[in-house]
Amino acid sequence: MKVNQFPDRIIEVDNKEFLYFGGTAYLGLPANAAFQQLVIQNILKWGTAYGSSRSANIQLTAYENGEKFLANYIKAEAALTVSSGMLAGKLALEVLARQTDCFFHFPDTHAALKVPSSLPFFVGNKLNPRLLDSVSEKITILTDTVPSFRTQAIDLSILNSIPANKEITLLVDESHSLGILGKNGCGIYSDISLPTIKSKIMIASLGKAFGLTGGVIAGDKDFINEMKNLDTFISSAGMNAAFVQTMADAAAIYLQQHQKLTTNLKYIDTYLIKNKAIHFNINYPLIYPEIDAIKEILLANKIIATNFKYPTDTKDLNRIVITANHKKEDLDRIITILNQNQM
Repeated sequence: MKVNQFPDRIIEVDNKEFLYFGGTAYLGLPANAAFQQLVIQNILKWGTAYGSSRSANIQLTAYENGEKFLANYIKAEAALTVSSGMLAGKLALEVLARQTDCFFHFPDTHAALKVPSSLPFFVGNKLNPRLLDSVSEKITILTDTVPSFRTQAIDLSILNSIPANKEITLLVDESHSLGILGKNGCGIYSDISLPTIKSKIMIASLGKAFGLTGGVIAGDKDFINEMKNLDTFISSAGMNAAFVQTMADAAAIYLQQHQKLTTNLKYIDTYLIKNKAIHFNINYPLIYPEIDAIKEILLANKIIATNFKYPTDTKDLNRIVITANHKKEDLDRIITILNQNQM
């Protein structure tokens, strides 16, 4: 399906209007008028792009403002923006590769955190024996905070089973939790406080809930300073300066939209019939319905949700995405369809 404008809650296909429950604009910001005005104002001030190195003699205060906002929002010592979430992951891994003896990854970890030599965290249903041996070494564990096809944050308490001879660094991808989970949408980074973890780092795409093309890396000041000294970072252009400044200027809008999203999720939780075929969590804006022909059922009711072949799964992904922009009548329609078609 091809469309000629941004798909917000209403999408037009072949001159017909449908309700849209897809995408990743969880806070509804790309179509938010107040947010758009901030972006426009900052483009007028900072231009459409700034292709110079972040390490050049001219330093744009937009980066300082936006990164200070992000660090405070995420509740990290420091934050650094880059041009994409994928680059954020690759840069973080470049630093960690210098100080890691062995990488381990949770199931279905996003490609941004893939390392060719990484070992699976689980073998079968048990911890990889390599995590439990007597070798003293520095390990880095890679995971998404909310794995694909899930509706709640991953349980990291299993890390407490790893013996003390393993010095653990945890790298989490918060692309689908930043702006959604945690207090006011701050993500789960600040809540990770397991005694076995020596260091924690988060990366995220800002093109999801935050509504701006770019990526962020957050962690302690020493790690972020290492990032700034990477040849790859020095030789790369930064995130769009207008976008970085917009994040600092949009602090109140982020809170407002997060509250709207929270209200929508509470409404769904009140009226959606609970069933094992409907995967939904009151704190998370995705619904995974295990209903035969759900794509066709939704289309027959003039609703379009996300549907595509997911790389790590044999079946098509059908995902209903709730945003802050959906209205009560939109929610009533999707709730009614799901309630009527449960097995």
